[in-house]
Amino acid sequence: MSEKGITGGGAGVMVIKEGKVLLGLRNSDPTKADSALHGEGNWTMPGGKIRFGDTFEQTASRELTEETGLVGNSFKVFSVSNDKVPDAHFITVGLLCDDFNGEPKVMEPDEIVEWRWWNIDKLPSNIFPPSRIMADNYLSGKMYH
Repeated sequence: MSEKGITGGGAGVMVIKEGKVLLGLRNSDPTKADSALHGEGNWTMPGGKIRFGDTFEQTASRELTEETGLVGNSFKVFSVSNDKVPDAHFITVGLLCDDFNGEPKVMEPDEIVEWRWWNIDKLPSNIFPPSRIMADNYLSGKMYH
């Protein structure tokens, strides 16, 4: 059996403030959206690939600051998902961040074109599937989907 596509692990950060979750709109150009899971044009939570040697919390902290300018003060693992598309397979660890400093800013404008707060129970229909799973797990109290 041969391997096809790419595999890896990533961390997504669910930033919560007053019952709202922070989502960024990915560029609709697939060459700029920077997602092996093909999230172009979708709303997504901050996050990215886990680097060799990093903890989940280190990944979440780095990605949150790189993408939004926010500085997370604490992170809690609350979700794990097995995310697959025809040419990629990632394990996504979701971390909750409800203690942070700053206001979200577009830090990587080629990748994310805007950040917006959404009511947790009224998320957009075009949400990145790993982010949808994290939100669903949060609302249902499930850890794994």
